[in-house]
Amino acid sequence: MSEKAFDHIVVGAGSAGCVLAARLSEDPGVRVLLVEAGPVDDAAEIRIPVAFPRLFRTEYDWDYSTEPEPGLDGRRRYLPRGRTLGGSSSMNAMIYIRGNHADYDAWARAGAKGWGWDEVFPYFLRAEDHHGGASEWHGAGGPLTVSEGRSRHPLMAAWVEAAREAGHAFTADFNGAAQDGVGFYELTQRDGLRCSTAVAYLRPALERPNLTVLTDARCTRLLFSGERVVGVEVERFGTSARFHAEREVVLSAGAYNSPQLLMLSGIGVAGELAALGIEPRVDLPVGENLQDHPHLPLIHLTGTESLLAAESPENLALLESAGRGPLTSNGGEAGGFVRTLPGLAAPDVQLHALPVMFHEEGMGVTAEHAFHHGAALLDTTSRGKVSLRSALPSAKPRITHRYLSTEEDRAAAVRALRVLLDIADRPALRAHRASDHLAPRSDSDRDLLAYARAELHSLYHPAGTCAMGPVVDYELRVHGVSGLRVADASVMPTLVRGNTNAPTIMIAEKAADLIRGR
Repeated sequence: MSEKAFDHIVVGAGSAGCVLAARLSEDPGVRVLLVEAGPVDDAAEIRIPVAFPRLFRTEYDWDYSTEPEPGLDGRRRYLPRGRTLGGSSSMNAMIYIRGNHADYDAWARAGAKGWGWDEVFPYFLRAEDHHGGASEWHGAGGPLTVSEGRSRHPLMAAWVEAAREAGHAFTADFNGAAQDGVGFYELTQRDGLRCSTAVAYLRPALERPNLTVLTDARCTRLLFSGERVVGVEVERFGTSARFHAEREVVLSAGAYNSPQLLMLSGIGVAGELAALGIEPRVDLPVGENLQDHPHLPLIHLTGTESLLAAESPENLALLESAGRGPLTSNGGEAGGFVRTLPGLAAPDVQLHALPVMFHEEGMGVTAEHAFHHGAALLDTTSRGKVSLRSALPSAKPRITHRYLSTEEDRAAAVRALRVLLDIADRPALRAHRASDHLAPRSDSDRDLLAYARAELHSLYHPAGTCAMGPVVDYELRVHGVSGLRVADASVMPTLVRGNTNAPTIMIAEKAADLIRGR
């Protein structure tokens, strides 16, 4: 069993891990090891924006599913997670949303010192290279390219117009002074191609002699010397190896895998670990507080040509030569944020619209032109859990989100579906809406809730399982041990309002400063 020493070891080369590896290795005197369980991000489907659903249930995906969900009448739900350089930023819809200012101020009010909006905002700016240049709300010159979408499908223009007919204001910038309204999303794209954190952060750092990247290398447990974490054990091509961290190990494996690795290493709910034959080291609520944005879809058939016909030799040539055309579409081109009750402090629903049928969670085969729009619940009160299935690192974790397990979430689901039905019934969309492919039987509370239970799926935004406060402190250090931090979406005390890739990058940017003592 070989062993090699580094200063910092980062586990997981995803949205956070690539950022951390790049930032920490900026110091030429620091040796950094980045460990990624998946392969190199060399699939064409990663680069081509519209092709990301083809990565589902392949070697680039952890391919998780929930346990039977009590609030969904026992149904399981698919949970894709990126398993390659760039992690889920290599297989997401590339929507750039920071979350609402109120989200971070709520963290600070709850005790998360240093994580209020005014304190995290500079890290968003540092990361960003915005298409409009530097401004009050945007940064320029950062690693992450943020662009306007280069595919504006006519169906999406009609959807935005229908939303305006329904009374929702147009907004040109969901990351500006106010989040509310409808419009077109900005994307993490560069020249029409995906700009993952592997592209933005890791690739420019790869030539540094002090940065080592291991792919196809699964971390199986943490190594300890007393109460200090001193390294990791890694399985690679059937061989086990140990790597020593002279300063720190940072887990950036995501809201499912970071808690799994902690629990495999004896950090978690003591009684549950002992029942699996794992000696408890620190009794912490690891894996608790699991949150997500549940998504409620409607699909309408249309006589208008959708993205179904986008993949042609001509469009592929247009993408390759000019970075333009329908293959640059991220799918969810349009959407917005709405409040479904008066007096809410911030939006409670996010809308997404796609000029194609996102059938069976992106894996269904269809030959029909359609458009899809959905509503995600942003302020859920349901809480789930990640736990171990067994003490074997190769066993997938047990994941239960407990979707719609509270009366508040069930009522929000009914209100959210009514928002979608209202937009679908406006003249701008009526002109394109031939028939309904997936829709509730009626707009009664009973039928809407039954529909939500049957059709709800994840928007793929898990968070909260190693939360600041209960599991890590506000410098992201794991309680009860030394030499170990967590830096990914799992540290969010509560889920932010919006897509989680940009906030996860922010967390990693801030974590790099915390680790460097800045």
